Amino acid sequence: MQHDDAVRGATFPAEHGDAPAPTPSSALAEARTIESPATDAAAALLSELISLGLRHIVVSPGSRSQALALLAAELERRGDIQLHVRIDERVAGFLALGIGRESGAPAAVICTSGTAAANLLPAALEAHHSGVPLLLLTADRPPELRGVGSNQTTDQLGMFAGLATAGRLVGVDVPVPTDTDASGDGAQSARWRAWAHRAWDAATGAGPALATPGPVQLNLGLREPLAGSLPTWLGAPHAPDGTAWPVAETARAAQPRLAVTLPRGARTIVLAGAGAGVGAEQLAHAGGWPLIAEVVSGARFGRHLVHAYRALLRDPELGGRIERVVVFGHPTLSRETAVLASRAAVEVIAVAGTGEPLNLNGATTHADTVTVADGEVDHEWLGAWMRASQAAAVDLSPPAPDLAGLHSSEPARRLGAVAAELDALRLPLDRAGLVDAVWRASWPHDRLLFGSSRLVRVADEVLPGKALTVHSNRGLAGIDGTIATGLGIAIASQRDGGPGVTRVLLGDLTLLHDVGALLLPPTEAAPRIQVIVGNDGGGTIFDDLEVAGVASTADMQRVQYTPHTVALEQLARAYGWEYHRVDTRSALDQALTAAVGVPQLIEVPLAR
Repeated sequence: MQHDDAVRGATFPAEHGDAPAPTPSSALAEARTIESPATDAAAALLSELISLGLRHIVVSPGSRSQALALLAAELERRGDIQLHVRIDERVAGFLALGIGRESGAPAAVICTSGTAAANLLPAALEAHHSGVPLLLLTADRPPELRGVGSNQTTDQLGMFAGLATAGRLVGVDVPVPTDTDASGDGAQSARWRAWAHRAWDAATGAGPALATPGPVQLNLGLREPLAGSLPTWLGAPHAPDGTAWPVAETARAAQPRLAVTLPRGARTIVLAGAGAGVGAEQLAHAGGWPLIAEVVSGARFGRHLVHAYRALLRDPELGGRIERVVVFGHPTLSRETAVLASRAAVEVIAVAGTGEPLNLNGATTHADTVTVADGEVDHEWLGAWMRASQAAAVDLSPPAPDLAGLHSSEPARRLGAVAAELDALRLPLDRAGLVDAVWRASWPHDRLLFGSSRLVRVADEVLPGKALTVHSNRGLAGIDGTIATGLGIAIASQRDGGPGVTRVLLGDLTLLHDVGALLLPPTEAAPRIQVIVGNDGGGTIFDDLEVAGVASTADMQRVQYTPHTVALEQLARAYGWEYHRVDTRSALDQALTAAVGVPQLIEVPLAR
């Protein structure tokens, strides 16, 4: 048994916390007769997080977390935060992840103890590996009720222990609040405000450990009464008391940032993976170097963009002559890029961004910034790549109508032109046509999220350049929480009247894995979102993996494809989503460009 004032799991700088919210009016009136240290501590924590920039709180209901949840409701009423309530903690975690992806600021997730906290682990893992800020406020039993068989109690810090890598501030057990605070300036409130600062710094990567953004867990042991009257000082400004709270032992001292200036001499390419952003395109332009940009990189545009890069990387006259590669983000969509980044003879410079560092060749240089030295561009090197890229580019544009034929006075020619147009309208969709339609329908004010399905690999192979805001959960490339992540992206991008539509492009199994995310509270305004599912009846992504050459047809069907017969229309209707089934390119174009009033599920049947 631990002493209440002991701090456990200090894999992150000193203190943090989270806050409650009120109940319905009748219950709140009764609660105001009760003094609750849990409520006072939660008020200090959440109000301080709001002062630091917290704008979104996601709540999954529970008893142990009621002080925090009720306070969140009150803060929503006051207009301080946007509140989102989800019954499934896994959905809640990925919703917050999507908000953090889009906004760059952490959302806070409030949940009760036990399996509720465990269900946040998938989102926490993705946040850790992709460098997305995330605050987990997990309510818990007090120390005296842990390890003694108490209901709904387990080691909640141990769940996230694997994320505590060097310099990464992850989880801490906050001392149990024991006092109420009449002014909001007492020692206990000051401690919980200090925890808010340390949690925020750790989640955003601004702490003394110089860590990247990622998940932070504040484990909040609370005693009864678990909720009570709201403190009168809630929302009032509080000056720091000057207390120097110690930083956790594992935090590293701030280190100088490494700036690298690259000479132009070596045959260089810029490689942009998930989360790379526009910096990759800017460096390629400045250096006069070819740009290989995955479709999920946010850098797939510009004059130096290489099309159909996989085949060119295998070409000994192009890929075989690379001497240096500058990597932005996390490349995951092709084996060719992984082989390139693992070559011992290739100099690899990984530009610090988010998530875990890349070091496939064991000798990678990690730089915070990269600039280009003065000198002449190697036009022979760049030109060879650009010529090969142009020759290999895929053109998915539908043929232009035969206008002369359509207006011809010759019946046979006119009828032939009409028949050709009708054939084009009736042409069934394949995967390339599906990803092309979604790509063309999306513009800079929109958001596009690719699920970890077969479709993202097709998109990476065939889509041209376009400056879009693109998201993906490629930290671990799981199919977990894709719809919830998309909803979080939509909520964050459309906050304060932001324009555009969020489109989520995924496969049928990725959809079914996160079907619970379709449940939206009727009390919350639904964002503009289209979930476009390519439905081929099972996991055909395995057709392109080694297992397809090893397993029997029966075994593939039984344990890899996981075929299903789910009626997606009934599923969508049950959750209150608008449903469209489209079989042709023209119908899909119409569905994607029509006004979005309520959340839409668009099903595109695909051949296996």
